[in-house]
Amino acid sequence: MIDLNKYLSENPYPGRGILLGRTVNNRAVAAYFIMGRSENSRNRVFENTEDGIRTRAFDESKMTDPSLIIYHPVRLLPNGLLVVTNGDQTDTIRDHIAQGHCYRHALNTRKFEPDGPNWTPRISGVMKPDGSYNLSILKSMDGDPACCCRYFFEYDSPVPGTGHFIHTYQSDGDPLPSFQGEPRQVEMGALTEARELAGPMWDSLNEDNKVSLYVRLIDLETGKRNTAIINKHN
Repeated sequence: MIDLNKYLSENPYPGRGILLGRTVNNRAVAAYFIMGRSENSRNRVFENTEDGIRTRAFDESKMTDPSLIIYHPVRLLPNGLLVVTNGDQTDTIRDHIAQGHCYRHALNTRKFEPDGPNWTPRISGVMKPDGSYNLSILKSMDGDPACCCRYFFEYDSPVPGTGHFIHTYQSDGDPLPSFQGEPRQVEMGALTEARELAGPMWDSLNEDNKVSLYVRLIDLETGKRNTAIINKHN
């Protein structure tokens, strides 16, 4: 298992990242962060919605292209599933589940982002009410947009003290190299408040590139939820 904060501090640009897991004291954890290199990408904040969060422009006058950066990263569905993604595939998953399908069925209709030459991967996570979870990544084949590779990782009985982390880019670069391999296995300690994870995680992200961070903690015995949001633009 890796130390997530050390892992993040050693990577100046992991891009967007999703963490799902279970603490040693039986709390389910979901976290999502965004980073940016361009002014347009950095000009964002997370804000709460009725069913999760959305991104919005911090300064509307500086927004040039909202197509790939304004979306709902997190939605809590009526059946108790928590969906976390780095794009509008959050809504694709929600809509397909409402029609009786699964998240894999939804993501088979999608592919990586049309932002060549980076072809940013679409990463997604689904957490069930019992704390089990799935992660996925849709990415180009070694930077070739002619082929979309879809990978699904399913954790049906998460071990307390263990989480899994996936992100869009291996590191900084031009073009940006897509994430490689399986989600990283992460050590999860005891947590009682979302901010206990959010604070150190935020501090570990590159100061120039970090934009926003969301953490949700769910007590699997009581269902009580606790959330923290940190935005670089307050």
